Formats: sequence, C-alpha cells, structure tokens
Amino acid sequence: MKAVVIYESLTGTTAKAGEMIAEELTRYGVEAVACSITEVNLPALSAAELVVVGSWTDGLVFAGQKPGRDWRLRKMPVIDGKLAAVYCTYAVKHGKTLPKLERIVRMRGGDTIGGYAIHRKKMEAGVTEFVGRILSALDKQTADAA
Repeated sequence: MKAVVIYESLTGTTAKAGEMIAEELTRYGVEAVACSITEVNLPALSAAELVVVGSWTDGLVFAGQKPGRDWRLRKMPVIDGKLAAVYCTYAVKHGKTLPKLERIVRMRGGDTIGGYAIHRKKMEAGVTEFVGRILSALDKQTADAA
C-alpha cells in the first residue's frame, strides 16, 4: 500500500507529527511520504491509496477550535476514491477540529476512516496510537471487502 501525509503546519509541530506518521507507516510496510499542503507531492498523491491529512488547532483556547488555515486545506487537490485519515495537533483543547477536518477531506473526495488528536507534548505516543488505529481500520476495510 502507498500513502501520502499532507499537513498544514504553523510552528512545525504538525509537520513533525506528519513526518513521524509517515515513518511509522513505513515501519509497518506502508510506502509513505509526508509533504506540506503548500508543496503537495502530486506523483505520490496520485499513487497513494491512503491520504492522511493533518492540521494544527486554531481558535480560542476553550471555544471555536478549527483546522488552522483551513482555506489551504479546502484547496487541496481532489482525492476522489481514496481512503483518508485525519489528525490535528493541539496544546490545550482540540474541540471540534477533527470533525471539521473530516468534512474538508470528504469535500475533496476522500473516504474518511477515522482521525486522532495529538497533544504536542505527547507526540510520540499520539503518533503510535494514531497509526495503530489507521492500520486497524485498513485491516477492517480489507476484511469487509473480502
């Protein structure tokens, strides 16, 4: 399987998480690359069966959270027919960032299989958990298709 991780990052935290997700997927046999939303690797995206989309959490500390610079994500290339997973990074609360990010991905044609919020101070554990969930969802998709 091939995957591409596309992220929107402000301070580098979400980029770091995206790189770690691609590395962890690769460790489990998924050919994965990570790239910024401003420099999407179009050949990798075209070949990918799985697209992972990530964003930092923007908004007030306790309300109005949403994917950061969501307008960039809304202009992401179309991913019709591809499985997709989403993640967000956050410091205090992520609120409804994940459902909002899932909505954007579905608008771009992705078939979402789940998401995960990764606390910036617990990144390694968050990435490990998220990739485990992605792999489980992919196994379920394969089983359901059989």
